[in-house]
Amino acid sequence: MAKEETKMEKIISLCKRRGFVFQGSEIYGGLAGTWDYGPYGVTLKNNITSLWWNRFVDTRDDMYGVDAAILMHQNVWKASGHVGGFSDPLVTDVKTNKRFRADHLLEEMGVDPKGMTLEQMNAVFKEKKIKSPDGNDVSDVKQFNMMFKTNVGALQDDSSISYLRPETAQGLFVNFKNIIDTFHPKLPFGLAQIGKAFRNEIAPRDFIFRVRELEQMEIEYFVKPEDYKKTFDKFLQEQKDFLINDLGLDASHIHEVEIPDADRAHYSKRSVDHEFDFPFGQKELLGLAYRTDFDLKQHTEHSGTDLSYYDEETKERFIPHCIEPTFGVGRLMLAVLSDAYTEDVIDGETRVYLKLSPKVAPVKVAVFPLLKNKPMLIEKAQEVYEMLKKDIKGVAFDDNGNIGKRYRRQDEIGTPYCVTIDFDTVEKDAGVTVRNRDTGKQERVKIEELTSYLKI
Repeated sequence: MAKEETKMEKIISLCKRRGFVFQGSEIYGGLAGTWDYGPYGVTLKNNITSLWWNRFVDTRDDMYGVDAAILMHQNVWKASGHVGGFSDPLVTDVKTNKRFRADHLLEEMGVDPKGMTLEQMNAVFKEKKIKSPDGNDVSDVKQFNMMFKTNVGALQDDSSISYLRPETAQGLFVNFKNIIDTFHPKLPFGLAQIGKAFRNEIAPRDFIFRVRELEQMEIEYFVKPEDYKKTFDKFLQEQKDFLINDLGLDASHIHEVEIPDADRAHYSKRSVDHEFDFPFGQKELLGLAYRTDFDLKQHTEHSGTDLSYYDEETKERFIPHCIEPTFGVGRLMLAVLSDAYTEDVIDGETRVYLKLSPKVAPVKVAVFPLLKNKPMLIEKAQEVYEMLKKDIKGVAFDDNGNIGKRYRRQDEIGTPYCVTIDFDTVEKDAGVTVRNRDTGKQERVKIEELTSYLKI
């Protein structure tokens, strides 16, 4: 008997079949932890990032956009603590030399590794006689630094060492003084960035959830120390509103989790994660951290540059504290796809569709001629297509295959509406047929009323 596909396997299959996500370097056998976004994946991803930028940057007067370089001076990462501390626990299969995340192996054995030291992990491995996934003994647990190391310039010595950034945050901190000197912002204010980060994950897994090349949307928001709590709570609510109202995620699948002291990053005085019910379990979707003045102090010390802020009203000079909302684009996209993936039965046949919010759907409306071999239908369909494009972003023209196949294809893409031009449209001026993705119901609508009817 054939193994029934899991929901996650079905999502991955749909993503490849419909041009959302492909395996990186696939024709060469693939490269683990890397993924290429196809036409619909790019559009879905861009819709997510545009909604984020609109909510957190464009509609606010206290936010400044930055696009910092991926390659940064090695001392940036020494100051931030990444050179010495950006690591995951690793074990090695003594026979195959394959490496595995020690905390993942513990989780698979029903052990919660959060807050455990290396010594504690090693003790559990020995007590429970935990083997590698290949059934072999493993080495002691060691720390593995996840930064990608490289050299800048022709010289290959210690002075030329650089790293692909493992997070986008430090590019914002090192530009703090540039923004102060150029724009003279009043506290509170934030710096926002969307960009790539790179982590040499020991065991990338769960499709685009844990990868080696990722995209982050991140804010470093600077406040007076006494104002941190109200700002933190405000961003906590804003994050949730973004997930529910902008991306259309089901509120019951989102969980607010306070991170205990032992599990917080070294720079954080308080951290709260929003976790999501993925097909493979409840996992972190996005985070919010109170980084205090740690980063600006570290960069002041290591660079010799004064990163304090002078308050013109109070005549005080101090280093502001920082609130950091962090969003992973790939994880958000996977959450959207997971919530949207739906199966139902229409006319006795199982239908697969993505119940995407029109705000994020890569195609909002698809326009069909009923038949592809009738010039009069094609001409009218093209006319309607061009009309809709003027007011709606994300209109597609589709005449490939019969009408039923087109509906199924657009359902899997997540297109909310399909508009069909038939003979009555041309000969009787009887409007067009609009089909609703979620219900499958069809309704006749006059062409001149079509844009307002769609309400996208």
